[in-house]
Amino acid sequence: MDRIRIRGGRPLEGRVPIGGAKNAALPLMAASLLTDEPVTLANLPHLADISTMANLLARNGVEMGMNGDMPDGHTGRVVSLQARDAADRTAPYDLVRRMRASVLVLGPLLARYGEARVSLPGGCAIGTRPVDLHLQSLQELGVEVEIEGGYIHARAPRGLKGATVIFPFVSVGATENLLMAAALADGETVLQNAAREPEVGDLARCLQGMGADIEGIDSPTLRVRGVGSLRGTRHDVIVDRIETGTYLIATAVTRGHVLLENARLDLTAALVKALDEAGVTITETDAGVLVDARDRRLTGVDVMTEPYPGFPTDMQAQFMALMATTGGASMITETIFENRFMHVPELRRMGADVTVHGASAIVRGVERLSGAPVMATDLRASVSLILAGLAAHGTTEVNRVYHLDRGYERLEDKLAQCGADIERVKE
Repeated sequence: MDRIRIRGGRPLEGRVPIGGAKNAALPLMAASLLTDEPVTLANLPHLADISTMANLLARNGVEMGMNGDMPDGHTGRVVSLQARDAADRTAPYDLVRRMRASVLVLGPLLARYGEARVSLPGGCAIGTRPVDLHLQSLQELGVEVEIEGGYIHARAPRGLKGATVIFPFVSVGATENLLMAAALADGETVLQNAAREPEVGDLARCLQGMGADIEGIDSPTLRVRGVGSLRGTRHDVIVDRIETGTYLIATAVTRGHVLLENARLDLTAALVKALDEAGVTITETDAGVLVDARDRRLTGVDVMTEPYPGFPTDMQAQFMALMATTGGASMITETIFENRFMHVPELRRMGADVTVHGASAIVRGVERLSGAPVMATDLRASVSLILAGLAAHGTTEVNRVYHLDRGYERLEDKLAQCGADIERVKE
């Protein structure tokens, strides 16, 4: 099993290209099931989760092919997907257990074919994240659901019917599934308390390009008037705000100076505000975002994770790694997932002073972290340990880094190009 070795203490200096958003690309790929015409996605990242979704869609009758390169020279970033017919309308356990986003084929398969069979995803390291909300909301559209043998058997024998769906809490995945299902439903569907994350808006705009009738994009109320069929389209995946945030913090934690190419500050406003309060200088330029933390004594800042546009839960672990190196104390409160502090014991092994009280963690900055062998537990926890290792004195070895490959493309290369002493050690 691979591990990543870091010899810390080097400020980052240089340029980092920010790629397409994984969390936008996955539902966009699933949306290809809604039409028999080609859907071409540009700026697609090269990640393990993208490969998993590609394998699932191939089972569902989607033909895929490279359709050119991006103007910046990156190859394989433009992919064409064409769903002619899905003889197999199943998302098997072997794929769903590796990537919970596999459940996003449920809405499109029901809308296009009137049936779907999707494995229950099971447990998750950072929380239960049940699919109950997806199923309850689809039932409002006339879907019949049975759970048998660990699989969701969903059918719409009379087709999907428009309805008003009020989500009891904000759910990105449920909003995306219902948005895709409603695009081909009979009548108008109103989604209230819908997720406002940029990735949801990106999906809605792609669906509009395919001919969907959607109003209220980027608001908590989405109105979808179903159409008889959708067409193919070409769509550019939005830039990854979580990758952007991770490299913002990588620069800050090493007290470096880095240009994040293609990055957009409007997608990371809550994080940028917190970093500004901590003492990091962030400037938007024509080429991207310039981050400067040279010779700064950063201070602790309190944050609470919330649905967008609040502070993102996917940046909580990375922000904690930074706060462990600042002066003073900070309080980090997690309101989205019930078990997302599993990186805390590993950060403590590196000398971080973190105390957890229920859903909040008190972080008292230390003069310097120390390198140590640590174990990754999930995607964002993995990268938080990498960030801590960049700042630490001595050598850090992060084990179980297969999590990283799900969400970060060429992480070691990008950091090394900015002066980090980092390498992947293959077993």
